[in-house]
Amino acid sequence: MIYQNSFADNHNIYETLESIQKDIKTLERAVYSGSIESNNETLSSSSLNNSSEDVLTRHLLKLSEIENQFQQLTNRFEEINFKLDKLSNRLSKVQADNQIRFQDIESAMISNDGTKKISKKTSEDNNTLPGSSEPQDLGSISYKDTETNKTTQEIQSVETTASIVTETFQAEEKILPETTPNKQYEFATSFLKVGDYPTAERAFREFVLSNPEHELAGNAQYWYAETFRIRQLYTDAATAYLEGYQKYPKGEKAPINLLKLGVSMVQIGEKDQGCKMINGVEKQYPNANQSVIQKAKYESKKFECNQNS
Repeated sequence: MIYQNSFADNHNIYETLESIQKDIKTLERAVYSGSIESNNETLSSSSLNNSSEDVLTRHLLKLSEIENQFQQLTNRFEEINFKLDKLSNRLSKVQADNQIRFQDIESAMISNDGTKKISKKTSEDNNTLPGSSEPQDLGSISYKDTETNKTTQEIQSVETTASIVTETFQAEEKILPETTPNKQYEFATSFLKVGDYPTAERAFREFVLSNPEHELAGNAQYWYAETFRIRQLYTDAATAYLEGYQKYPKGEKAPINLLKLGVSMVQIGEKDQGCKMINGVEKQYPNANQSVIQKAKYESKKFECNQNS
């Protein structure tokens, strides 16, 4: 049932993506045709030029909204694929555990049958001492106790214990290769490219802790925060963005880091603080990339932020 829902979600995402692509092509044709028509018109017609500029502006805004929707759908698609892979791995582990359990039960049953036959033969012997059947009873009790403990232990390992032990082990285990920081950064980035965000989270965090003064440390901190945002863990994302803003305020990713921090604050309910950070991007980083400044203006308008905040 879980796979069917996941496949249905994938099908809906593909249909939405195709619809968005058609809209983009239609808008491109409209923009290009508008450009050609404006070149053929007389330059003295100022009213027509203003109208064309308004149409072009609306198209550009529409393209920006479609691009944002496309990015959200892409993130959703990657998240669904990650959940499917995780579910598949879990099912494989459960099947392996069940196979081992069945083998142990079969072995125990065979062993129990053999014990009963030996006990029966011994009881027919007239020279059997009183109480000699007690080892058989104790053996049966031991078998039941072992079976119960084993079942409980397996359930705990699947639902609780394994995850806790694994998390502790992963937190202590280093995954970055013993090489230069640049190679380590490329290694951590490779997990982002394949959509393995939990591993990317660990890799970038390890990079920042191991190379806090490196020129790529600010970038690594930003991508570390992004691994949370993509998974919609906005509280963790806000914490990571804030840490990056405080430690690397002059880094390459500093403007977009501040913008994402503000967006995350709004998404967790801190709208006033978030709007101050979003509106402060252009003030604090006037020389930032224009795409970041335009994105900040768009987010401020979307969240209805007060420009005086």
